[in-house]
Amino acid sequence: MGTKTKFYIVAADALPEIFIRVAEAKRMLQTGEADTVGAATRQVGISRSAFYKYKDAVQPFNDMKVGHIITFYAMLKDNPGVLSNVLSIFAGSGANILTINQSIPTNGCAAVTISAETSDMDQSLEELITTASTVEGVVKFEILAG
Repeated sequence: MGTKTKFYIVAADALPEIFIRVAEAKRMLQTGEADTVGAATRQVGISRSAFYKYKDAVQPFNDMKVGHIITFYAMLKDNPGVLSNVLSIFAGSGANILTINQSIPTNGCAAVTISAETSDMDQSLEELITTASTVEGVVKFEILAG
């Protein structure tokens, strides 16, 4: 029986430099800044063999959103307009909200889950999370599943 691949989310500053450079080379190829693997690897300062060794294993977190349904968890204060303000951030990001589930508020807060199709977003998941987290009345905002 084969072993199942494990995935980890790791802060970029904790990664070996080669992984960052491979991700940058992949980005350059996707955006057209480099026409070939050779050109991309030269520009980021790695060998083609290093690129091919790691290219399938390195994926920036914000690129994982493509074609995915992500479920977000929020703890919101029971104040008028808090949920509406959070939903406005989703609308502004280009995410398509599929479901919203909210618990009855207890102790002044309500748990909310929001599932959204994120493939048409014009910002990264990190930007969406950061913006939503700063809304007045948001106690907690994070990815639950995706």
